[in-house]
Parts: sequence; structure tokens; C-alpha cells
Amino acid sequence: MAQPVSEAYADFMAEYYDHVPLYAGRADVKFYVECAQEGFGRVLELGCGTGRILIPTAAAGCDITGIDLSRAMLAKCREKLEKQPADVRERVRLREGTMTELTLPEQFALVTMPFRGFQHLLRVEDQMKCLEGIHRHLTDRGRLIFDVFQVVPQAMFDPTWMREREDTPWTPLGDGRKFRRTHRVTGFHRAEQYNDVEFINYVMHPDGREERRTQNFPFRYFFPFEVQHLLARCGFKIRKLYGNYDRSELRDESPDMVFVAEKA
Repeated sequence: MAQPVSEAYADFMAEYYDHVPLYAGRADVKFYVECAQEGFGRVLELGCGTGRILIPTAAAGCDITGIDLSRAMLAKCREKLEKQPADVRERVRLREGTMTELTLPEQFALVTMPFRGFQHLLRVEDQMKCLEGIHRHLTDRGRLIFDVFQVVPQAMFDPTWMREREDTPWTPLGDGRKFRRTHRVTGFHRAEQYNDVEFINYVMHPDGREERRTQNFPFRYFFPFEVQHLLARCGFKIRKLYGNYDRSELRDESPDMVFVAEKA
């Protein structure tokens, strides 16, 4: 049986993360910022990483607490926060921790898990621990918003997904080095609903030396009704289910499943 995983990235990934176009150009930032502004209260973001969504949320006037398991990611977030105005920095609290063991001394009007963070929890027990912990930390009628990808059937078994696919072409890192990234599936586990995934990071140094660093992790996939049942078991009522960050309804061709749930 697979073991629970709640951290996607090795520490060295923190220095590359903000250079990946797949992350930097995602349309989810505007969506989550708008949701925070509609929430009328403090926000808790699980898996805040380098602050890709957290910092724009604070800049939009919202008080927000960010939790991440990676010290390196949090360090990068703090580094970016130092470049923000004082009022933005004052709206942010950062904590090191896991999404399955929430023990904060306050409640929140909104809890978010952006960019598929929930998919790093492989076991139902850990998924429920996460959702039950969120439920305890929400105010009455507080909301949980998170996204997972909608499954592409071929990604569950097709061996062509085991070939390297480039998501980041050679990109300057600002210190004389260049960075390129590919990814692939290294193993299919249909009975347990997860794939083994590998990120391959190529770094070219100024002297021409090339470095290859890999990050491997299991990644859970979900189906719509499965998530609906999980939420219901943990005391939530679904208010909306979107298929994209433009708030369009979930369709067969939708890339994502974005759940908006309320504490029941």
C-alpha cells in the first residue's frame, strides 16, 4: 500500500519554481484572489509554496496565513515578501507544517488548497484528516476552495506518458545559469489511483557544465463523485464545481475540477 505524501518538491526545487511558465502563467491566481476578496475574513492557504498566490492575495488587501512543509519554499516566499510594501507584509503569516496536522489557534473564513496540493495525499485516511482539520479551522459557514486535475484517461495507462515532455525551455535564472525542465510518468498504479511522476531539471552553468537533478513523487488522481463523497463525510456541502478558473461548469473537456465547499 502506498504511503501518504504531502510534499511535492525537494528543497532544490524552490530556486527553480518561479521560473516554470506552467506555474507563473496559471490563471488560478486571479480566481483565488477574487475568492479571498469575496470571503470577508482571514484566509488560510495550505501549500503556499513560494507565495505565488499568497502574495497577490495579501497585495489585494486580504489577511492570509500560509502553511507549507518545505522550509526552502517558505524561505523563498519570505525573500519575495521582503520586496513588498510594509502593509502587504503585515497581512501575511507563514508557518511550517503539513496539511494533515492542522493545529492553529484561530479560525478562518476561507481555506484554500491551490494547484492540486490535495493530490499529494494518497490515502483516504490522510485525505479525511486534512478535510476534518480544515473543517475545525473554518468559521461557521466558512468555505473551502481547492482544485485537482480532471483525469485524462490515457494518463492512467498509456506508455507514451512515460516519455519526457518539456514544460520549461531553456530559461535564464538570473545568475548566469540556465534552467530547463521536463516531466514524465514513471509508473502507473490504477488500483490505488496514483501515478509515479518524475521532474527532470537540467541546469547549464556559465562554464558549460550541465547538471541533471530529478525529483520523484507519487501523485493521486480523483474523480468528481469521489471528492463529493469525501467532502460530505467530512462535514462539507458543495456550493460550486467548476471545470476551470473562469468559473465555467465542469464538462468532459475541462482540465480541472475546482470545488467550492461550505462548512455544513
